[in-house]
Amino acid sequence: MSDQTNSNSWEQNILRDIALESIKEQRRKRRWGIFFKLLVVAYFSYFIWLTVADRYASPTASTKSHTALIDIKGGIFDDSTSAAADTVAAGLRSAFTDKNTKGIILRINSPGGSPVQASYIYNEIQRLKQTRKDIKVYAVCTDLCASAAYYVAAAADEIYANPASMVGSIGVMMNGFGFVDTMQKVGVERRLLTSGAHKGIMDPFSPMQEYDKQHIQSLLDNVHDLFIKDVQQGRGKRLRETSDIFSGTIWTGIQAKELGLIDNFGSSGYVAREIIKCPDIVDYTIKPNYLEKLASRFGASFAGELTSQLGSNSHLS
Repeated sequence: MSDQTNSNSWEQNILRDIALESIKEQRRKRRWGIFFKLLVVAYFSYFIWLTVADRYASPTASTKSHTALIDIKGGIFDDSTSAAADTVAAGLRSAFTDKNTKGIILRINSPGGSPVQASYIYNEIQRLKQTRKDIKVYAVCTDLCASAAYYVAAAADEIYANPASMVGSIGVMMNGFGFVDTMQKVGVERRLLTSGAHKGIMDPFSPMQEYDKQHIQSLLDNVHDLFIKDVQQGRGKRLRETSDIFSGTIWTGIQAKELGLIDNFGSSGYVAREIIKCPDIVDYTIKPNYLEKLASRFGASFAGELTSQLGSNSHLS
């Protein structure tokens, strides 16, 4: 009887220990779960705070005379993080409305982009210059200032570059791909239905029709004429119009100066110090907020750019 009692007691102790350990383990998991949930909440709260602070902070505010700087980097497209027309225009408006701004520098390093975005920026510069005629706008071309980027630069009162900068490329192009022969070789039939004779224009899987080619060429010529007109207006008599000045050719800074595409050589620091006579530079570039940076990091911008490049697209070149 005693042995039976001891055996039952031993089994009960084991079961009790197992039950207690299970309860302890569940409590530990619950505590760690709460900890990690709080950590995630804290992280996202901090992230949101940074985003709000980044959006409403005024890092460009200055209480003394200064030269305003706005960077235009990368492709000038509507979905660009820093070179879209709305973004550049916002920086320009902030610089023009600051009573301590003595001059504005557009520091440009861009291969070009959308003629529409470039035209928006060009027109906004021209408009803002009329609101404060005491402020001049200077474009400083660094490595590359081509096509749509030069379109923007042409709105400035003066353009500076490095002798080795690549400048110009005043032209327009539309590109795409044709897969008609490839489809025939692999035995794929294209089925395209439209409710308009030319609705499938530039379809990469259909042969290009002569009408389509001529119509697209007329569109490009039309946009090219607008580009040329604005460059002529911006540069005026300084521009030496040769037979190939508007051919889409790109030039070095030395050649660009000879052609009147730029006024002189100099960096942003040089222009602020020697031309504007105000060496203190305040950056008015609108920076992307943290949410935009995160989206860019995960490839949202890359995906959008890839999609636009795979299809037919139009841009200054």
